[in-house]
Amino acid sequence: MADTVEVIVGIVGRAHGIRGDVGIELRTDEPERRFAPGSRLRIEGSGRSLTVTSTRDHSGRLLVRFDECPDRTAAELLRGAVLVVDVDADERPGDEEEFYDRQLTGLRVFDAADAEVGSVADVIHLPGQDLLEIQTPTGKRLVPFVRAIVPKVDLTARLVQLADVPGLLVDEIDSD
Repeated sequence: MADTVEVIVGIVGRAHGIRGDVGIELRTDEPERRFAPGSRLRIEGSGRSLTVTSTRDHSGRLLVRFDECPDRTAAELLRGAVLVVDVDADERPGDEEEFYDRQLTGLRVFDAADAEVGSVADVIHLPGQDLLEIQTPTGKRLVPFVRAIVPKVDLTARLVQLADVPGLLVDEIDSD
């Protein structure tokens, strides 16, 4: 059996209506997969699991109904619950140029001259683009996660290689 990892897919928000629907603050790029009817999600830190009955979009917000949540009162009790699933540790997104945060965190980072300069501490998601937070010997640096700057990600070798971009990992550029 393959190794699995627990990943957070959403946080339950406020109840919507009287039938037990809840808004979900998504923590996955694949809501159609993770919240498909019949999917089983666990509430982090508890022995409870929930079965997705239905989902729908409501003004850009995902509303979910669970079998175990028959009315608004039950839905209100779920507010703030962190929803998790176990996924195959080797699972990749459908696009070969995409990665899960858990796959990038901890990778060693090399500059264009093949010198190790740090490791990926975190992935930060912004509206315009994602950033890699690189822990270097002199502190954390943010690097735009775009092909022109990060041309190589090798999950097998557990490394990321940066392009030759002057000043990329320094606090300031000397103007002299």
